[in-house]
Amino acid sequence: QEQLVESGGGLVQAGGSLRLSCAASGRAFSNYAMAWFRQAPGKEREFVAHISWNGGVTYYTDSVKGRFTISRDNAKNTVALQMNSLKPEDTAVYYCASRRGGTSRQPGDYDNWGQGAQVTVSS
Repeated sequence: QEQLVESGGGLVQAGGSLRLSCAASGRAFSNYAMAWFRQAPGKEREFVAHISWNGGVTYYTDSVKGRFTISRDNAKNTVALQMNSLKPEDTAVYYCASRRGGTSRQPGDYDNWGQGAQVTVSS
């Protein structure tokens, strides 16, 4: 089973930027679609972005389009989420997740999850 470890969270002022990274163990990283989800206090986990196994297909939830960019480096077994123009409503714990095969926006379709990284955006 693939293990995922996020890094790069923190506290930033509104309008600022953060870059999250997720490192995956295992030798079959390119077989996995990757995604980022987030969960704010008292709310359900929600989809943020996903990327196909070769990076050719990406998709974003409407609230982050034009501000967030998901990318992956299969040679380094990493996936990243560049977050620009951050807003207080982006405050949440961010999780990376992986699944074999195609992408999905449903958290239940993902088999492997990281421990989460806290992102806090102050106004």
